[in-house]
Amino acid sequence: MTTIGFIGSGKIGSQLARLAVAAGHDVVLSNSRGPETLADLVAELGPHARAATPVEAAEAADIAVVTIPLKAIGTVPVEPLAGKVVIDTNNYYDVRDGVIPELDDELTTVSEMLQAHLPTSKVVKAFNHIQSTALTAESRPPGTPARRALAVVGDDAVARATVASLIDSFGFDPVEVFPLSEGWRIQKDTPGYGPRLTVDGLRKALHDAQRRRDM
Repeated sequence: MTTIGFIGSGKIGSQLARLAVAAGHDVVLSNSRGPETLADLVAELGPHARAATPVEAAEAADIAVVTIPLKAIGTVPVEPLAGKVVIDTNNYYDVRDGVIPELDDELTTVSEMLQAHLPTSKVVKAFNHIQSTALTAESRPPGTPARRALAVVGDDAVARATVASLIDSFGFDPVEVFPLSEGWRIQKDTPGYGPRLTVDGLRKALHDAQRRRDM
């Protein structure tokens, strides 16, 4: 049994926690407001869930999920996540996060920023291009025709495979992409961001994505 620690337990985090518990995992939830604010979600999820601080969630995690606003990634615990697989669900919205010139100028990507903050962790980008409610609504067993596909982007092959397996167990077909710098192919305003696509459709969308500077 894997313990998944959540740094952030909002719309995406709570839905992923539901999928994780349904798949037989333990979850440790955290947010910026304190464990007591997660009592209702923990009660819903049952005995395989508990609330903690972000540091405690990071320490407990076999796999961590960072699902907080991009502007807050500096608060993500570093040492407790050393050597661990860290899933990044984040996207860049300048209205929410403020203007980040490095992203506007396409000098880096969201997940590369998190990787820079967590230099000894294995950051993998996933779950960022699907609406939160669709995570549970569109989950389907393996082998289901036209099953929805989700991208998993990262540098480390073992880390990608770990997250790909998790995606499959959560009810989606994984499509691996590497290296982590290619995460721009599945960010806001790209063909794969948002629509429900099968493996073939997602691969085409990833291939067809263009950077603004190339348009």
